[in-house]
Amino acid sequence: MSRPVPLTAVLRSEWTKLVSLRSTWWAAATYVLVAGGFGWLAASTNPSADSASSAVRITLIGFGFAQFAVLALAVVAAAGEFASGSVLASLVAVPRRVRWLAAKTGVVAGAVAALTGVLALACWLAARTLTAVPGGVPLDGGVGRDLLLQVVAAGLTAVLAVGLGAVLRSTAGGVSAGVGLVFGLPLLLPLFGSAGEWLAEAMPVLRVGADPFLVAGTTGAVGLAVTAAWAAGTWLLAAVLLVRRDV
Repeated sequence: MSRPVPLTAVLRSEWTKLVSLRSTWWAAATYVLVAGGFGWLAASTNPSADSASSAVRITLIGFGFAQFAVLALAVVAAAGEFASGSVLASLVAVPRRVRWLAAKTGVVAGAVAALTGVLALACWLAARTLTAVPGGVPLDGGVGRDLLLQVVAAGLTAVLAVGLGAVLRSTAGGVSAGVGLVFGLPLLLPLFGSAGEWLAEAMPVLRVGADPFLVAGTTGAVGLAVTAAWAAGTWLLAAVLLVRRDV
């Protein structure tokens, strides 16, 4: 009986596949330019702020737009294998399908979180360099919390998108469904009264620090918990379907 492939080998394989895709580099470049560029631009047009937290939150605004690139990157990473048929080779090498999906999700979400962390620090540096704040902009307290929330939010968005890509097995379908969930529905549902507003607050909206981006939604840890629930639910559905369906 053959031994299972070591998890480290599966992770290395998924990393190699991720970085070998041109779409990964295009999405990453878009993410860097939009999040980082907007951050420095926002800081340059905001010469002063009342507090360090408000100065940093302004620089994070680019993440609201940039996370659409995260959606695209993660959906393509998952759905692309099904579209090309290369998933057959992946599952021959890693027969435990849930293990393969977990490794792919970990690599994609980890890469997104790491890049987001670097960009969040760049935005903090922009606020510290270009915005005058009484007492400066130290990397602690509310500032550190906002940066960490941004990293977590982007990572959860990546997990949600991988799940959508694996469920729908279509790049176009996954990206469309993702945009609808994180932006389209939260924007439209409040038009239908109080019930719509309640449903909008239960959607996995994009976040800028602790706040929802351009739409109604819960803030802070509660909002992240909502996004985490959607990400976990979508991923579990993808895992179940992956086991039960033919490739």
